[in-house]
Amino acid sequence: MDVSDTIKNKLNQLEKKYASMGQNMDMYLDGLIHTDYLKYWDYIHLDVLLNLQKPRTTFPDEKIFILYHQITELHFQLILHAQTQICEKNKGSKNPEFFKEQIRRINTYWDALTQSFEIMIEGMYKDEFLKFRMALLPASGFQSAQYRMIEICSTDLINLVRYNQRKALKKSTDTKELLQNLYWKQGATELSSGKKTLTLKQFEEKYEAEFRRLAVRYKEKNIYTQFKKIEEAGNADDEMVNSLKRFDFKANIEWPLMHYKSAVRYLQKDPQDISATGGTNWQKYLPPRHQRILFFPSLWTEKELENWGKNIFSKK
Repeated sequence: MDVSDTIKNKLNQLEKKYASMGQNMDMYLDGLIHTDYLKYWDYIHLDVLLNLQKPRTTFPDEKIFILYHQITELHFQLILHAQTQICEKNKGSKNPEFFKEQIRRINTYWDALTQSFEIMIEGMYKDEFLKFRMALLPASGFQSAQYRMIEICSTDLINLVRYNQRKALKKSTDTKELLQNLYWKQGATELSSGKKTLTLKQFEEKYEAEFRRLAVRYKEKNIYTQFKKIEEAGNADDEMVNSLKRFDFKANIEWPLMHYKSAVRYLQKDPQDISATGGTNWQKYLPPRHQRILFFPSLWTEKELENWGKNIFSKK
């Protein structure tokens, strides 16, 4: 039996690969002979994926609610994957073109997220939502750890501190102190007493240590830090700047505004409007103009910073 030079070459490469690991290629080839063909449904674990929805009530729209939040978390995973590619081993600052490509991908994921949010805004019956949502307390989308990880990986912690504390803590290098004053913690406090809600207590108990480790790890290599290194080296261009501004706009204006629009539709004027979000004070927490969170503040003009979230100016 004749064997082509191409096949011989590939066998030689495989033999070298396994030899370098102290392995016998023949054994792996035997295994390959008996391995079944890969199937699409097995590769993506389709049966498992389609059985991850476990409604707590009999309302049909609850399944939509679960599915959409699971889809959102998968998109967050895509964003975090791209951020990791940029930040680990300072890869982004060493390769500006790679940095731009990964930011472009991140913006594509944000596009998909914001465009798909109509599912939440118009895709459920209001009366059903208000009933099944109360069966899910104190759980809340506020408890999305991946979203908080995206923020930590994107910028310096001081840029995530609540607006009225940012000036006082500007020179702080205490990671624990900065984490204690993150803007989103105000979003899950009781209106009357100012105490932490159960939603926030649960969230901190599960993820606070992980957030602290991530903050320390990314202190010198978050997206913003990577960009500043590229800028200092004279390798930042308009395309890069505009892509980062687009990222900023989508994450910190468009995305929270989508949530605000949904909350207004389902919760506004309802006597249980706070409790139906797991205790989050959405009227104060969701509007971007209250938080003024920006990942890349040096890229914006003073006027844009002053009006951040007040006016929806054109995306850069």
